[in-house]
Amino acid sequence: MNIVGQQMKRVDAYGKVTGEAKYTADLEPRDILHGRVVHSTIANGRVKSFDLTEAYKVPGVVKIVTCFDVPDCQFPTAGHPWSVETKHQDICDRKLLNERIRLYGDDIAAIVAEDEVAASQAARLVKVEYEEYEPIVTVEAAMAEGAPPLHPDLRKDNVIVHSHMTMGASGFTYKEGLKKAEETYGQEQIVAIETEYDTPRISHCHIELPVSWAYVDTNGKITVVASTQIPHIVRRCTAQALGVPIGRVRIIKPYIGGGFGNKQDVLYEPLNAFLSLSVGGRPVRLEISREETISGTRTRHAIKGLCKAVLTKEGRVLARQLDAYANNGGYASHGHAICANCGNVFKDLYRDELGAEIDCSTVYTSSPTAGAMRGYGIPQAAWFAECLADDMAWAIGMDPCEFRIKNCMEDGFVDPANGITFHSYGLKKCIEAGRKHIRWDEKWNAYRNQTGPVRKGVGMAIFCYKTGVHPISLETASARMVLNQDGSIQLCMGATEIGQGADTVFTQMASETTGISYDQVYIVSTQDTDTTPFDTGAYASRQTYVSGMALKKCAEEFRHKILDYAAYMLNHDITDLSKTVYAQIVKDAGCRLREALGLHKDEEVTEDMLDIVNSKVVVCGGAPELFDVGVVADTAFYSLERSVHITAEVTNQCKQNTFSSGCCFVEIEVDIPLGLVTVTDIINVHDSGVLINPQTARAQVHGGMSMGLGYGLSEELLVDEKTGKPLNNNLLDYKIPTAMDTPDLNVEFIQLEDPTGPYGNKSLGEPPAIPVAPAIRNAILNATGVHMDVNPMTAQRLIEKFKEKGLI
Repeated sequence: MNIVGQQMKRVDAYGKVTGEAKYTADLEPRDILHGRVVHSTIANGRVKSFDLTEAYKVPGVVKIVTCFDVPDCQFPTAGHPWSVETKHQDICDRKLLNERIRLYGDDIAAIVAEDEVAASQAARLVKVEYEEYEPIVTVEAAMAEGAPPLHPDLRKDNVIVHSHMTMGASGFTYKEGLKKAEETYGQEQIVAIETEYDTPRISHCHIELPVSWAYVDTNGKITVVASTQIPHIVRRCTAQALGVPIGRVRIIKPYIGGGFGNKQDVLYEPLNAFLSLSVGGRPVRLEISREETISGTRTRHAIKGLCKAVLTKEGRVLARQLDAYANNGGYASHGHAICANCGNVFKDLYRDELGAEIDCSTVYTSSPTAGAMRGYGIPQAAWFAECLADDMAWAIGMDPCEFRIKNCMEDGFVDPANGITFHSYGLKKCIEAGRKHIRWDEKWNAYRNQTGPVRKGVGMAIFCYKTGVHPISLETASARMVLNQDGSIQLCMGATEIGQGADTVFTQMASETTGISYDQVYIVSTQDTDTTPFDTGAYASRQTYVSGMALKKCAEEFRHKILDYAAYMLNHDITDLSKTVYAQIVKDAGCRLREALGLHKDEEVTEDMLDIVNSKVVVCGGAPELFDVGVVADTAFYSLERSVHITAEVTNQCKQNTFSSGCCFVEIEVDIPLGLVTVTDIINVHDSGVLINPQTARAQVHGGMSMGLGYGLSEELLVDEKTGKPLNNNLLDYKIPTAMDTPDLNVEFIQLEDPTGPYGNKSLGEPPAIPVAPAIRNAILNATGVHMDVNPMTAQRLIEKFKEKGLI
C-alpha cells in the first residue's frame, strides 16, 4: 500500500464545503435555554454585593447565579495531562464565577433565560457593588516592590514561577562567559551586544466562537457538547470545578471551527454544566461574543526579552543571555510552561561556544489571561533569537544567512536539559532551498545601501520545534478499530480533528497499515468521552506522531486478527462454512494459495503466509488474490461455529521526541514616508519528516504563514494601563490580515524520514507560524538599516524609528 505520502482528498471535505458537517451549535435541541455571562467593569477588586431586582423583571429570565452561588472549588484550566505529582499539577486558581476580580471582564455572574435577547437584557441590568483596587496591568507594576499579590492564597507576590537554565559548563553565567571571551580573544576581537525585544499580546481569532450546550440526562450524567480541542481534559476539569466524580461528566466534541490553542484551555464548559444543574438539568446554551472571546478567553503571551550576546568578529557566537518576562494576565492557565518553552528554544537554536544563560519569569497581572497559542512560546523565542542573530551579523558586517549556517544547531543535537534529539536533520538543506528561491546571494548585498523613499529588502529566520511534550509531560493516546460486516473499518480516535486535517491523515495511516482501501476506512470525527478512547487532545503538534503511534500499533494488531481468521477459514473445511455462499470462494482460494506456495494438501496455512492489499486477502508478496476482506468479516460475524467480532484497541505511551526545523525567507518593499511594508515574496521551507499528505501539509503551512504575517505587521490586543480595559477587542480595531494583505505563499519541504516517527513523520502544525515575523523584521533591517525591536511593526512604530534614523 502507498497511501501515506499521497495527496488524498480530505475525508471531511464534502461535509464542510456543502455545510452538512454538524458543529456544536447545529446540534442544539429546540427547547434550549440561553446563558449569558456578566462580566466585571473593573480590573482589580472584589464583588461586595449584587442587586438582581431589575434583571429578574425581564420576561423570560429563568435563573441568575452569582459568584456567591457557585461551588467552593478552585480548578485549573490548562489543557495539560493531569500529573499524579502534586508539584507538577496545573494551578487551581479560579472558580466558576469569581468574587475576587483579577481582570477587566472577569466572570462574576450568569443569566439563564428562554432566549438570547432576554439573557442579554438581564445581564445589562445586573447591578454590582465593588471594592476596587488599583489595576496592576504591566509586568513591571506586578513585580515592583510592595505590589499586592493578585492571588494571595497561592503566592506571596505576583511571580507564578521563575526558572533559570543554562547551556554549557555547569553553573555557567553570561557574565563569566563575557569575561572569558575577553580573556581568550581580547576586547579588539569580540563584539558584545545588548538589546531589549518585545512581543505583543494577540488573539487566536478562530472562526467558530467558544460555544457549548449542557444538559443532565435521566441517569444524572452531566453532558456538555462543546467546541474544544481537549474533550477528555475538559471532562476532568469540569468534574473538579463542580466537585463531582469524573464518571458523572460526559463531554462530546463535534466538528470544530478552529482553536489554535485557545480551545486547548477549559473555557466555559464547566460553567455551562453548572447552569444546567441550576435549572434542573434542562439544556442550556452558552456562546460568548467575539469581543468576549478576544479579551476574555486566552491570548498569546506578551513576553519582553532582555538579550545579550558576545561573538567574535569572524562570526562565532560565544555566549548569549535571555531574561524573559511573560505577562500571564489574571489567571495561570498554562502558567510558566510557555515562557519556559520560550527560553528553552532560545538556548537550543544556536551553538554558544562558551554557553548560554536563560532566566524566565511568568507574572500575574490584572489584564487578559494568556494561554496556549500556536507555537507555544516559540514565536516569541524566534523573535528574540532571530532579531538578535541579525543584529549580531549586522554588527560584524556578515551575511546573516552565512552567520546562521555557521552557528545553528547541528545534526544529532541533543538538548541536555530534556534529552530531545535531532534524530533527522534537514535545517541546513532548508536554508539552502530558501536562499535559492529568494535569490539571496544576489539581493542581500544589492539592497544594503539603498536611498530614496521606497526600498527593497530580504530577510530570513530559522526555527526548531519539538514533537509532542515528552519527557516534560505525559504523552499517551489510544485508538480503536472495528471490522464492519462488509469488510470496512470503523476507526475511532481520541485525538481531535480541529480543522487541521487529522482525520484525513489518520485514515491514510489506517489504510496504509491494515491494507484496507482508503475509501473503506470510516473515521468517527466526533469525540465522546463515554465511548471514545482516551487521548489528551490536539496540541503540541503531537497527533500524527503520538496518536499516530497508537493508531499504527492498533492497525497492526487489527490486521493480525483479520489474517488469523482468514488462515482459520483456509485451514478448516468446517460444516457451517461448507453451507455458506463463500464455500466455493474459500475452497478455490485455498487451491491457489497452496499452488503459489507449493504447500502440501494437509500442510497448515499460517498468518504470515497472508497479506491484505486494497481490501483483498492475498498471498504474502501480493499475488495471487484470494478473497475480499468482506468475506472474512461476514464469516467472522455470523459463523455458527466460531463467531468473532474483530476489533482492536491499543494505548501507546510515547517516550520519544524529536525536532522539526526550517526557515522563512521574505522579500519586502518599504514605503518609508508611509511606514508601509509590502511582502512581495515569501517562502517557508520545512523539515517535518515524511509528509503523510502533502496537500494538507501545504495548507497547514499556508495558514501558519498567514498568522505570522499578522503577528509581525498588525496584530496586538491593547489594554489601557490605567484601567485594565481592553481597547480593541473587536475585529474592526483588531487587525488580522485579509486576503488583500496576503501575498502568494510559497512552501517547500525537505522530506527526511525520522526514525522515531510512526511513518517517518514529525511535527508540522505549529512551526509555520514561528519564523515569519522575525524574517520580515530582518528584511526591514536589510532595506533601511533600522533595527525594529518591537512587533507588530505597525506604520506608527516604523515611522517613529525612521525619524530616529533620519530617513524621514
